[in-house]
Amino acid sequence: MRSIEALIPQAGRDDIAGLREIDAEELARYAADPAHPWWRRRPCVIALTGRIPERYVPELTARIQDPCDTSEVRRALLDLLADRAELLPWLRHEDRRADTSYGMAEAFLKVRGLLGDRSAARELATLAASPWQRARVAGEAGLDGLVDRYGTDAILAELGVERPEDRSFRVLMRHRADDDVTDALADPDRGVAYLAQSLATDADRLRAYLDEAPTTEAKLWAAYALHGLTGDEAETRAVYERLGRPRVQVEGLDEELRGVIVHEYGHGCERASDPRWRLEALCDEPPARPDVDGQLRRAMAALTTAGLAPKPPVSCGEDYQQGDGTYYVIEVGENRLLISTLGPFATAEDDDSAGRRALERAGFRWIDAETGAIRVTDLCVYYFGGRGPLTVETLLFYWQD
Repeated sequence: MRSIEALIPQAGRDDIAGLREIDAEELARYAADPAHPWWRRRPCVIALTGRIPERYVPELTARIQDPCDTSEVRRALLDLLADRAELLPWLRHEDRRADTSYGMAEAFLKVRGLLGDRSAARELATLAASPWQRARVAGEAGLDGLVDRYGTDAILAELGVERPEDRSFRVLMRHRADDDVTDALADPDRGVAYLAQSLATDADRLRAYLDEAPTTEAKLWAAYALHGLTGDEAETRAVYERLGRPRVQVEGLDEELRGVIVHEYGHGCERASDPRWRLEALCDEPPARPDVDGQLRRAMAALTTAGLAPKPPVSCGEDYQQGDGTYYVIEVGENRLLISTLGPFATAEDDDSAGRRALERAGFRWIDAETGAIRVTDLCVYYFGGRGPLTVETLLFYWQD
Protein backbone atom coordinates (compact mmCIF):
# COMPACT_ATOMS: atom_id res chain seq x y z
CA MET A 1 0.00 0.00 0.00
CA ARG A 2 1.27 3.50 -0.87
CA SER A 3 2.30 5.80 1.96
CA ILE A 4 0.59 9.04 2.92
CA GLU A 5 3.51 11.00 1.45
CA ALA A 6 3.24 9.12 -1.84
CA LEU A 7 -0.50 9.78 -2.01
CA ILE A 8 0.08 13.49 -1.34
CA PRO A 9 3.33 14.22 -3.20
CA GLN A 10 2.91 18.01 -3.11
CA ALA A 11 0.48 20.73 -2.11
CA GLY A 12 -2.71 20.58 -4.15
CA ARG A 13 -2.12 17.04 -5.33
CA ASP A 14 -3.81 14.43 -3.19
CA ASP A 15 -5.37 11.05 -3.84
CA ILE A 16 -8.34 11.01 -1.46
CA ALA A 17 -9.55 7.64 -2.76
CA GLY A 18 -6.13 6.17 -2.05
CA LEU A 19 -6.03 7.77 1.40
CA ARG A 20 -9.35 6.15 2.27
CA GLU A 21 -7.69 2.78 1.87
CA ILE A 22 -5.14 3.63 4.57
CA ASP A 23 -5.87 2.56 8.14
CA ALA A 24 -7.93 5.22 9.93
CA GLU A 25 -5.68 5.25 12.98
CA GLU A 26 -2.63 5.96 10.81
CA LEU A 27 -4.47 8.85 9.17
CA ALA A 28 -5.63 10.21 12.54
CA ARG A 29 -2.09 10.07 13.97
CA TYR A 30 -0.75 11.89 10.95
CA ALA A 31 -3.49 14.56 10.99
CA ALA A 32 -3.02 15.16 14.71
CA ASP A 33 0.72 15.79 14.40
CA PRO A 34 1.42 19.48 13.63
CA ALA A 35 4.98 18.58 12.64
CA HIS A 36 3.62 17.33 9.31
CA PRO A 37 2.83 19.83 6.51
CA TRP A 38 -0.70 21.20 6.73
CA TRP A 39 -1.32 20.39 3.06
CA ARG A 40 -0.80 16.70 3.85
CA ARG A 41 -2.70 16.73 7.13
CA ARG A 42 -5.83 18.29 5.65
CA PRO A 43 -6.42 15.54 3.04
CA CYS A 44 -5.91 12.98 5.81
CA VAL A 45 -8.71 14.63 7.78
CA ILE A 46 -11.00 14.53 4.75
CA ALA A 47 -10.19 10.85 4.22
CA LEU A 48 -11.32 10.14 7.81
CA THR A 49 -14.93 11.10 7.04
CA GLY A 50 -17.23 8.46 8.42
CA ARG A 51 -14.51 6.43 10.15
CA ILE A 52 -13.04 8.46 13.00
CA PRO A 53 -11.09 6.32 15.49
CA GLU A 54 -12.71 7.21 18.81
CA ARG A 55 -9.47 7.08 20.79
CA TYR A 56 -7.99 9.83 18.61
CA VAL A 57 -10.88 12.24 19.05
CA PRO A 58 -9.22 14.07 22.01
CA GLU A 59 -6.03 14.63 19.99
CA LEU A 60 -7.94 15.84 16.95
CA THR A 61 -10.05 18.10 19.12
CA ALA A 62 -6.89 19.56 20.65
CA ARG A 63 -5.74 20.52 17.17
CA ILE A 64 -9.01 22.40 16.60
CA GLN A 65 -8.54 24.24 19.85
CA ASP A 66 -4.93 25.23 19.17
CA PRO A 67 -4.97 28.75 17.67
CA CYS A 68 -1.37 28.26 16.53
CA ASP A 69 -2.27 25.35 14.28
CA THR A 70 -3.05 25.97 10.62
CA SER A 71 -6.60 27.17 10.00
CA GLU A 72 -7.01 24.94 6.92
CA VAL A 73 -6.53 21.86 9.12
CA ARG A 74 -8.62 23.24 11.98
CA ARG A 75 -11.56 23.96 9.67
CA ALA A 76 -11.38 20.49 8.14
CA LEU A 77 -11.35 18.97 11.62
CA LEU A 78 -14.35 21.04 12.65
CA ASP A 79 -16.25 19.67 9.66
CA LEU A 80 -15.13 16.15 10.58
CA LEU A 81 -16.23 16.50 14.23
CA ALA A 82 -19.25 18.74 13.63
CA ASP A 83 -21.60 16.29 15.37
CA ARG A 84 -19.66 16.29 18.66
CA ALA A 85 -21.87 18.07 21.17
CA GLU A 86 -18.98 18.28 23.63
CA LEU A 87 -17.45 20.96 21.40
CA LEU A 88 -20.35 23.37 21.90
CA PRO A 89 -19.32 25.00 25.22
CA TRP A 90 -15.87 25.71 23.79
CA LEU A 91 -17.33 27.05 20.54
CA ARG A 92 -19.67 29.38 22.43
CA HIS A 93 -16.98 30.79 24.72
CA GLU A 94 -16.27 34.47 24.20
CA ASP A 95 -12.57 33.70 23.62
CA ARG A 96 -13.49 32.33 20.19
CA ARG A 97 -14.08 35.92 19.06
CA ALA A 98 -10.41 36.64 19.67
CA ASP A 99 -9.37 33.90 17.22
CA THR A 100 -8.67 35.83 14.02
CA SER A 101 -7.20 32.94 12.03
CA TYR A 102 -8.45 32.91 8.45
CA GLY A 103 -11.98 31.52 8.18
CA MET A 104 -12.22 30.32 11.77
CA ALA A 105 -14.96 32.74 12.91
CA GLU A 106 -17.24 31.47 10.13
CA ALA A 107 -16.33 27.85 10.88
CA PHE A 108 -17.12 28.26 14.60
CA LEU A 109 -20.53 29.72 13.82
CA LYS A 110 -21.35 27.07 11.23
CA VAL A 111 -20.69 24.22 13.64
CA ARG A 112 -22.66 25.97 16.40
CA GLY A 113 -25.60 25.94 14.01
CA LEU A 114 -25.05 22.30 13.09
CA LEU A 115 -25.00 21.47 16.82
CA GLY A 116 -28.30 23.24 17.38
CA ASP A 117 -27.13 26.45 19.10
CA ARG A 118 -30.01 28.83 18.44
CA SER A 119 -28.08 31.72 19.95
CA ALA A 120 -25.95 31.71 16.78
CA ALA A 121 -28.93 32.27 14.47
CA ARG A 122 -28.54 36.02 14.00
CA GLU A 123 -24.81 35.85 13.31
CA LEU A 124 -25.41 32.97 10.92
CA ALA A 125 -28.01 35.01 9.05
CA THR A 126 -25.46 37.79 8.69
CA LEU A 127 -22.95 35.30 7.29
CA ALA A 128 -25.53 33.84 4.92
CA ALA A 129 -26.12 37.30 3.43
CA SER A 130 -22.42 37.97 2.92
CA PRO A 131 -21.13 38.79 -0.57
CA TRP A 132 -18.19 36.48 0.18
CA GLN A 133 -19.01 32.96 -0.96
CA ARG A 134 -17.05 31.22 1.81
CA ALA A 135 -18.92 33.15 4.50
CA ARG A 136 -22.26 32.73 2.74
CA VAL A 137 -21.86 28.95 2.43
CA ALA A 138 -20.92 28.67 6.11
CA GLY A 139 -23.87 30.79 7.19
CA GLU A 140 -26.37 28.85 5.11
CA ALA A 141 -25.01 25.52 6.37
CA GLY A 142 -25.34 26.63 9.97
CA LEU A 143 -28.86 27.91 9.45
CA ASP A 144 -29.81 24.70 7.67
CA GLY A 145 -28.59 22.82 10.72
CA LEU A 146 -30.87 24.88 12.95
CA VAL A 147 -33.82 24.45 10.60
CA ASP A 148 -33.31 20.70 10.44
CA ARG A 149 -33.38 20.54 14.23
CA TYR A 150 -36.10 23.05 15.15
CA GLY A 151 -38.07 23.68 11.96
CA THR A 152 -38.22 26.66 9.64
CA ASP A 153 -40.90 28.59 11.53
CA ALA A 154 -38.99 28.50 14.80
CA ILE A 155 -35.81 29.90 13.25
CA LEU A 156 -37.66 32.55 11.26
CA ALA A 157 -39.38 33.64 14.47
CA GLU A 158 -35.97 33.78 16.15
CA LEU A 159 -34.68 36.10 13.45
CA GLY A 160 -37.65 38.39 12.82
CA VAL A 161 -37.77 40.78 9.87
CA GLU A 162 -36.01 43.94 11.02
CA ARG A 163 -32.61 43.26 9.50
CA PRO A 164 -32.07 42.80 5.75
CA GLU A 165 -30.11 39.58 6.34
CA ASP A 166 -33.04 38.12 8.27
CA ARG A 167 -35.41 38.99 5.45
CA SER A 168 -32.98 37.43 2.96
CA PHE A 169 -33.11 34.14 4.85
CA ARG A 170 -36.89 34.37 4.97
CA VAL A 171 -36.96 34.81 1.17
CA LEU A 172 -34.68 31.82 0.74
CA MET A 173 -36.85 29.64 2.98
CA ARG A 174 -40.00 30.72 1.17
CA HIS A 175 -38.39 29.85 -2.15
CA ARG A 176 -37.37 26.42 -0.87
CA ALA A 177 -40.97 25.86 0.14
CA ASP A 178 -42.04 26.69 -3.45
CA ASP A 179 -43.68 29.95 -2.36
CA ASP A 180 -43.72 32.89 -4.74
CA VAL A 181 -41.17 35.48 -3.59
CA THR A 182 -41.88 38.10 -6.24
CA ASP A 183 -43.12 40.56 -3.61
CA ALA A 184 -39.60 40.66 -2.15
CA LEU A 185 -38.48 42.55 -5.28
CA ALA A 186 -39.91 45.60 -3.49
CA ASP A 187 -37.77 45.11 -0.40
CA PRO A 188 -36.08 48.42 0.52
CA ASP A 189 -32.73 46.64 0.79
CA ARG A 190 -31.17 45.97 -2.59
CA GLY A 191 -29.43 42.85 -1.32
CA VAL A 192 -32.79 41.28 -0.50
CA ALA A 193 -34.30 42.40 -3.81
CA TYR A 194 -31.29 41.05 -5.69
CA LEU A 195 -31.70 37.67 -4.00
CA ALA A 196 -35.40 37.61 -4.85
CA GLN A 197 -34.75 38.29 -8.53
CA SER A 198 -32.09 35.59 -8.63
CA LEU A 199 -34.68 33.07 -7.38
CA ALA A 200 -37.40 34.02 -9.88
CA THR A 201 -38.71 31.14 -11.99
CA ASP A 202 -42.06 32.33 -13.40
CA ALA A 203 -41.82 34.73 -16.34
CA ASP A 204 -45.58 35.31 -16.48
CA ARG A 205 -45.67 36.20 -12.79
CA LEU A 206 -42.90 38.74 -13.37
CA ARG A 207 -44.78 40.26 -16.30
CA ALA A 208 -47.87 40.65 -14.14
CA TYR A 209 -45.79 42.15 -11.34
CA LEU A 210 -44.54 44.89 -13.65
CA ASP A 211 -48.02 46.43 -13.31
CA GLU A 212 -48.37 45.69 -9.58
CA ALA A 213 -44.98 46.69 -8.23
CA PRO A 214 -45.15 49.61 -5.78
CA THR A 215 -41.87 51.27 -6.80
CA THR A 216 -39.80 51.87 -9.90
CA GLU A 217 -36.94 49.88 -8.40
CA ALA A 218 -39.21 46.88 -7.88
CA LYS A 219 -40.32 47.09 -11.51
CA LEU A 220 -36.71 47.25 -12.64
CA TRP A 221 -35.80 44.21 -10.56
CA ALA A 222 -38.73 42.39 -12.16
CA ALA A 223 -37.53 43.41 -15.63
CA TYR A 224 -34.00 42.29 -14.81
CA ALA A 225 -35.23 38.93 -13.48
CA LEU A 226 -37.46 38.49 -16.54
CA HIS A 227 -34.48 39.07 -18.82
CA GLY A 228 -32.50 36.50 -16.84
CA LEU A 229 -35.24 33.94 -17.45
CA THR A 230 -36.04 34.64 -21.10
CA GLY A 231 -32.99 36.40 -22.53
CA ASP A 232 -35.46 38.28 -24.74
CA GLU A 233 -33.63 41.53 -25.48
CA ALA A 234 -36.55 43.03 -27.41
CA GLU A 235 -38.95 42.46 -24.51
CA THR A 236 -36.44 43.85 -22.02
CA ARG A 237 -35.96 47.01 -24.09
CA ALA A 238 -39.72 47.40 -24.48
CA VAL A 239 -40.22 47.18 -20.71
CA TYR A 240 -37.39 49.64 -20.13
CA GLU A 241 -39.00 52.09 -22.58
CA ARG A 242 -42.38 51.66 -20.92
CA LEU A 243 -40.84 52.50 -17.58
CA GLY A 244 -39.41 55.71 -19.02
CA ARG A 245 -35.77 54.56 -19.32
CA PRO A 246 -34.99 55.52 -15.71
CA ARG A 247 -31.33 56.29 -15.02
CA VAL A 248 -29.17 57.14 -12.04
CA GLN A 249 -28.23 60.80 -12.38
CA VAL A 250 -24.54 61.48 -11.76
CA GLU A 251 -23.53 65.13 -11.77
CA GLY A 252 -20.68 65.82 -14.17
CA LEU A 253 -20.73 62.41 -15.85
CA ASP A 254 -21.10 62.95 -19.60
CA GLU A 255 -22.51 60.44 -22.06
CA GLU A 256 -19.15 59.30 -23.42
CA LEU A 257 -17.81 58.34 -20.00
CA ARG A 258 -21.16 57.00 -18.86
CA GLY A 259 -21.51 54.67 -21.85
CA VAL A 260 -18.05 53.18 -21.37
CA ILE A 261 -18.47 52.73 -17.62
CA VAL A 262 -21.97 51.27 -17.66
CA HIS A 263 -21.09 48.66 -20.27
CA GLU A 264 -17.88 47.67 -18.54
CA TYR A 265 -19.31 47.43 -15.02
CA GLY A 266 -23.11 47.49 -15.19
CA HIS A 267 -23.54 43.85 -16.20
CA GLY A 268 -21.56 42.40 -13.31
CA CYS A 269 -21.99 45.07 -10.65
CA GLU A 270 -22.40 44.20 -6.99
CA ARG A 271 -25.80 43.37 -5.52
CA ALA A 272 -26.12 46.73 -3.73
CA SER A 273 -26.11 48.58 -7.07
CA ASP A 274 -29.17 50.47 -8.22
CA PRO A 275 -31.00 48.24 -10.75
CA ARG A 276 -31.20 51.22 -13.09
CA TRP A 277 -27.56 50.59 -13.97
CA ARG A 278 -28.28 46.95 -14.80
CA LEU A 279 -31.14 47.79 -17.17
CA GLU A 280 -29.18 50.59 -18.78
CA ALA A 281 -26.34 48.15 -19.46
CA LEU A 282 -28.79 45.69 -21.01
CA CYS A 283 -30.76 48.15 -23.10
CA ASP A 284 -28.41 50.88 -24.29
CA GLU A 285 -26.16 50.27 -27.27
CA PRO A 286 -22.59 49.72 -26.11
CA PRO A 287 -19.82 51.97 -27.43
CA ALA A 288 -17.40 50.48 -29.93
CA ARG A 289 -14.56 48.62 -28.27
CA PRO A 290 -11.25 50.36 -28.87
CA ASP A 291 -8.33 48.93 -30.78
CA VAL A 292 -6.03 48.85 -27.76
CA ASP A 293 -2.90 47.98 -29.73
CA GLY A 294 -3.69 50.79 -32.16
CA GLN A 295 -4.22 53.23 -29.29
CA LEU A 296 -0.88 52.32 -27.78
CA ARG A 297 0.92 52.74 -31.11
CA ARG A 298 -0.74 56.12 -31.55
CA ALA A 299 0.24 57.19 -28.04
CA MET A 300 3.83 56.09 -28.51
CA ALA A 301 4.07 57.87 -31.87
CA ALA A 302 2.66 61.09 -30.43
CA LEU A 303 4.99 61.06 -27.45
CA THR A 304 8.00 60.22 -29.61
CA THR A 305 7.18 62.97 -32.08
CA ALA A 306 7.01 65.37 -29.15
CA GLY A 307 10.57 64.40 -28.26
CA LEU A 308 9.62 62.79 -24.94
CA ALA A 309 11.41 59.43 -25.34
CA PRO A 310 8.64 57.22 -23.92
CA LYS A 311 9.41 53.76 -22.58
CA PRO A 312 7.43 50.86 -24.10
CA PRO A 313 3.90 50.49 -22.65
CA VAL A 314 3.32 47.81 -20.03
CA SER A 315 -0.03 46.53 -18.77
CA CYS A 316 -1.02 47.47 -15.24
CA GLY A 317 -0.70 43.80 -14.26
CA GLU A 318 2.85 43.70 -15.57
CA ASP A 319 3.57 47.04 -13.91
CA TYR A 320 2.49 45.67 -10.53
CA GLN A 321 3.83 42.20 -11.38
CA GLN A 322 0.45 40.72 -10.47
CA GLY A 323 -3.25 41.14 -11.13
CA ASP A 324 -4.90 42.76 -14.13
CA GLY A 325 -6.97 45.77 -15.05
CA THR A 326 -7.97 48.31 -17.67
CA TYR A 327 -4.91 50.39 -18.49
CA TYR A 328 -1.33 50.50 -19.70
CA VAL A 329 1.52 52.54 -18.27
CA ILE A 330 3.91 54.56 -20.44
CA GLU A 331 6.77 56.12 -18.54
CA VAL A 332 8.02 59.47 -19.80
CA GLY A 333 10.86 60.65 -17.62
CA GLU A 334 9.48 60.97 -14.09
CA ASN A 335 5.89 61.01 -15.36
CA ARG A 336 3.74 57.89 -15.62
CA LEU A 337 1.05 58.19 -18.26
CA LEU A 338 -1.93 55.83 -18.03
CA ILE A 339 -3.75 54.77 -21.21
CA SER A 340 -7.16 53.17 -20.67
CA THR A 341 -8.15 50.00 -22.51
CA LEU A 342 -11.82 51.06 -22.32
CA GLY A 343 -11.50 53.98 -24.71
CA PRO A 344 -9.26 56.87 -25.81
CA PHE A 345 -8.68 58.08 -22.26
CA ALA A 346 -5.41 59.06 -20.63
CA THR A 347 -4.34 60.48 -17.30
CA ALA A 348 -1.36 61.06 -15.02
CA GLU A 349 -0.63 62.70 -11.71
CA ASP A 350 0.66 65.78 -13.55
CA ASP A 351 -2.30 67.45 -15.25
CA ASP A 352 -0.04 70.03 -16.92
CA SER A 353 2.62 68.13 -18.80
CA ALA A 354 4.07 67.79 -22.26
CA GLY A 355 2.77 64.21 -22.25
CA ARG A 356 -0.79 65.42 -21.80
CA ARG A 357 -0.46 67.92 -24.63
CA ALA A 358 1.02 65.32 -26.97
CA LEU A 359 -1.73 62.79 -26.24
CA GLU A 360 -4.51 65.35 -26.62
CA ARG A 361 -3.12 66.33 -30.02
CA ALA A 362 -3.25 62.63 -30.94
CA GLY A 363 -6.97 62.46 -30.10
CA PHE A 364 -6.88 61.15 -26.53
CA ARG A 365 -9.22 62.60 -23.94
CA TRP A 366 -7.38 63.66 -20.81
CA ILE A 367 -9.09 62.71 -17.56
CA ASP A 368 -8.13 65.56 -15.27
CA ALA A 369 -8.34 65.54 -11.49
CA GLU A 370 -11.81 67.09 -11.42
CA THR A 371 -13.32 64.64 -13.90
CA GLY A 372 -11.50 61.69 -12.38
CA ALA A 373 -12.89 62.49 -8.94
CA ILE A 374 -16.55 62.11 -10.03
CA ARG A 375 -18.07 59.26 -8.01
CA VAL A 376 -20.43 57.09 -10.04
CA THR A 377 -23.36 56.92 -7.66
CA ASP A 378 -24.88 53.56 -6.72
CA LEU A 379 -22.83 51.56 -9.24
CA CYS A 380 -21.10 49.24 -6.79
CA VAL A 381 -17.94 47.54 -8.04
CA TYR A 382 -15.60 45.17 -6.24
CA TYR A 383 -12.29 46.87 -5.46
CA PHE A 384 -9.77 45.47 -2.97
CA GLY A 385 -12.40 44.11 -0.60
CA GLY A 386 -14.77 47.05 -0.99
CA ARG A 387 -18.06 46.82 -2.87
CA GLY A 388 -19.19 50.40 -3.20
CA PRO A 389 -19.28 53.18 -5.81
CA LEU A 390 -15.94 54.20 -7.32
CA THR A 391 -14.61 57.29 -9.06
CA VAL A 392 -14.34 57.78 -12.80
CA GLU A 393 -10.56 57.59 -12.57
CA THR A 394 -10.62 54.27 -10.72
CA LEU A 395 -13.13 52.78 -13.15
CA LEU A 396 -11.30 53.86 -16.31
CA PHE A 397 -7.88 52.98 -14.89
CA TYR A 398 -8.78 49.95 -12.79
CA TRP A 399 -6.30 47.47 -11.35
CA GLN A 400 -7.08 44.54 -9.11
CA ASP A 401 -4.61 42.17 -7.49
